[in-house]
Amino acid sequence: MSHDGVRPSATRRAAAFLLAGALTVSALSACSSDEKENRPLAGQDIAPAGRALVADGGTLRWAVDAVPATLNTFQADADAATSRVAGAVLPSLFRLDARGRPQPNPAYLESAKVVDTEPRQVVLYRLDQQAVWSDGREIGAADFAAQWRALSGKDSAYWTARNAGYDRIAKIERGHDDLEVKVTFARPYADWKSLFTPLYPKEVMGTPDAFNDGARSKLKVTAGPFALKKVDREDGKVTLVRSTRWWGSPAKLDKIVLRAVPRDERLDALAENKVDLAEVDPDDAERIAAAHGTKTTAASQAAAGAEREKAEKAEKAEKAANKEKEEKDKKKDEKKGDEDAAEAAARRKALRRYVVRSSLEPAYTQLALNGSEGPLADERVRRAVARALDRTKLAELVLKPLGLPAVPVGSHLALAGQPAYEDNSGALGGQDTKGARALLADAGWILGGPVEKQAKDKKDKKGKDEDGDEAGEKDTAGSKGEKSEDDDGTYIVGEDDKPGEAEGAGDHGGDGRSEERAARSADGKQYLGEPGAARHGGAPGAYAPMGTAAPARAADTVMAKDGKALSLRFVLPSGPGSASLRAVGDRIARMLRKVGIRTTITKVPDDSYFKDHIASGEYDLALYSWPATAFPATDARPVYAKPVPGADGELKVEQNYTRVGTDRIDQLFDEALVTLDAGKERELMRKADSRIWAGAASIPLYQRPQLTAARPRLVNVGAFGFRTPVYEDMGYQERTPSSASTSSVPSATSS
Repeated sequence: MSHDGVRPSATRRAAAFLLAGALTVSALSACSSDEKENRPLAGQDIAPAGRALVADGGTLRWAVDAVPATLNTFQADADAATSRVAGAVLPSLFRLDARGRPQPNPAYLESAKVVDTEPRQVVLYRLDQQAVWSDGREIGAADFAAQWRALSGKDSAYWTARNAGYDRIAKIERGHDDLEVKVTFARPYADWKSLFTPLYPKEVMGTPDAFNDGARSKLKVTAGPFALKKVDREDGKVTLVRSTRWWGSPAKLDKIVLRAVPRDERLDALAENKVDLAEVDPDDAERIAAAHGTKTTAASQAAAGAEREKAEKAEKAEKAANKEKEEKDKKKDEKKGDEDAAEAAARRKALRRYVVRSSLEPAYTQLALNGSEGPLADERVRRAVARALDRTKLAELVLKPLGLPAVPVGSHLALAGQPAYEDNSGALGGQDTKGARALLADAGWILGGPVEKQAKDKKDKKGKDEDGDEAGEKDTAGSKGEKSEDDDGTYIVGEDDKPGEAEGAGDHGGDGRSEERAARSADGKQYLGEPGAARHGGAPGAYAPMGTAAPARAADTVMAKDGKALSLRFVLPSGPGSASLRAVGDRIARMLRKVGIRTTITKVPDDSYFKDHIASGEYDLALYSWPATAFPATDARPVYAKPVPGADGELKVEQNYTRVGTDRIDQLFDEALVTLDAGKERELMRKADSRIWAGAASIPLYQRPQLTAARPRLVNVGAFGFRTPVYEDMGYQERTPSSASTSSVPSATSS
């Protein structure tokens, strides 16, 4: 995945979203006119080629974030690499198409459909007669039953991360023959098609020991186009080899080697010929494009300028500190410069061995608002935050430089192109500065109101702030009015620091300098807009107390209530793969400043971002991503379920990290889960989505970019979009006289 943001660590949902389930052919063929107009914003970019054009043999070295901790996708620490292995070596009964709709995989299924609804729902699977495990045993009802028992939640000895759907099954039995599997449900389940993908053999699911430990590092029995040969944690590799027992179309590749390469080392790994395929960040994609002579964006130019400036400063410092050896050092520098130039040229040449394939990932980035306490517990304040945002500009900030469609996401439960997608953002409304200020005023917040002086944040010797929390890197003004290197434009109320020009200052005229026009009331309290107070967006003088002079610029005032400024904690990850996410956070902070909301951005390590901040509720605003799903009634329910107190008194939030929900939203999810009418289920999900928008706790922003560096001859692999990878078709294009003499111009925005 591309790292414009960090995903939740609750991998049970991510795994569920990445894996497809069943859908009857009749349901897939019934598309309304609205659905026909609903298309993905960007198609997949995988260099498609017919199998006849793919060479037999070869090895694909594929970069992953880490060697998977487990090969069992139903365990809590499963990750994307776990799913990648499962997709290549285990039965995937259904694969997602280009619109994210599950389609039966003919290698395993002849059919799958609901055959009875009364008195109970019954689903009948008809398996392909050649479908066998690698030990020669037929795939059958015993495997389905073992997986159901392991994931039903009835036996706590199984360490499962999720049991949604499996807990609704009453029994599983053999049909008319060994090729039929009959599944009877105790309660109706609309998303029955999400079950049994991937399907593990009974040897893995049959006992708690085999489930909990046996499948973490090995899979002795498989049933896919590839088989697992070795998991080498010391060398950071997982090796898959072509299966000799596979009955479907033979895999074109001899081997797939999943190699652990951290995000910030991907470009080096590509240049050093260590991998053939790797998802990369936008900056790395631009560098690959630049190696081909493609024009880079302003971001990469700015980065290059910063590197040049840093080099120049280092050179000056060295000369000043060692004047008597200046001539000798100069010669060394010249020689080093020649060596660096030669190294850079070699690196560019190496990167020209790759192209960048681009699409939109089936996931979206959102702004999360913690509604459990503080100002955001008031729905009016959350709505004001949402109305302050120009989501189109935020999408353009990330996607436009990549040549991808910059269209804001309009649904929490589906993405453009999926059958359930509908833009329901109208339930909240678009960008409206005046409307946002009016909502804040209605909630009692006064623009330019009195603010009591507040002490600066103090840290104890252990690096804790006054609340006892671990102090992260905060973007605030320095004690002498200097901005930090990554200044987000936020300032502490009561400090003497003077803010710089805010975004949109030009809309109010003037030269962008803060003006010193303010007044004190008779009680001596300090008012926003006064010298020494923080100044942020708002209408000049609007809602100001009597006797308070109107500030010269709207960006110089802050909303206040009961002597406190409206200030929100904005937590962002600090990792190297989150640069664009931090840029979005900075832009959001400036948008909020326009309506009088102050933000303090704190950057924290990626590995603690969710555990210590999002999951624990230690934030007001945060950016992170959710994957899309073909089954929102099942997979999205825990994300938007109303939090309830647990037996221990603690609030049970499941995966609803915003801690905002309603009984009606829960009811709509429950109704969708029990209907077997696909059209009705979609309508219920759209109603639920409208209510989620209205609650203004989660604001979808943009679909995430998916950028993959690949060898030009690699085909049927790259930026997949919604479509499930077809591992047996991956490979290298056959060399022909025409292909050898023809080359395309690769770029970071190829599609």
